[in-house]
This record gives sequence, C-alpha cells and structure tokens, in this order.
Amino acid sequence: MKPRMRFARRHGDSAVHDDPLAGVANLFDASLAFIVAMALALFSVLGSTDLLSDDASWTLTRTTADGTLEVVSKEKQQIKVERVTDQKLSGQGHRLGTAYRLPDGQVVYVPEQGADAPR
Repeated sequence: MKPRMRFARRHGDSAVHDDPLAGVANLFDASLAFIVAMALALFSVLGSTDLLSDDASWTLTRTTADGTLEVVSKEKQQIKVERVTDQKLSGQGHRLGTAYRLPDGQVVYVPEQGADAPR
C-alpha cells in the first residue's frame, strides 16, 4: 500500500498564487471595455450618432482653452477647422445688411432693401 500525503502541495502551483499583479491585465481590459461602452451610450443618449457616421455632414462651434472660437465642419469624410479672429479686414465689397444682438443673446440679420442689395 502506498502512503498518501493528504496535505502536500505541488511545487509548481505556489508561483501562480503568490503573484499579486496577475489580475491587473484583466482589470485593464475590463476597464477599457467599460469606457468604450460608456462612450457609445453617451453618443446614443445625446442623439449625436451622426458624429460617428461616414455620410453625415455637420457644423459645430467651440471655444478653446485660450478663448478663441473655432468652427468645426464635417462634410462626408473631410473635417475642416477654422479659427475665428477679431482682425479687421479691408477691401472692396457691398453692404448686405445689418446684424442685431437681442437681449437673450440671439443675433438677427436684417438684409438691406437698397439698389445694391442682391435679391
């Protein structure tokens, strides 16, 4: 009859159980999947799934950290960023109308009814 060793451990198993960083890779993968799921949920809740679509066309304005205004426009797969400056321009041209800012912040454009105005 063979003697049985009930509580003996194998020598190869102890290295796997002693590594405290063995599960970190799995936590990183799970957190990355969670971040992607949250981003997709945010896009769908806000109704802005057109930002991800290849055929969509949209325009948005944003203010950068230094206070400059940027106009971002997407036409099919081409994205264009234009910076709005407060530089004065000069040249030849015709007056098209007048813009008024209302107390609530809206801007209203009123075209002129003169002879120079295009119709």
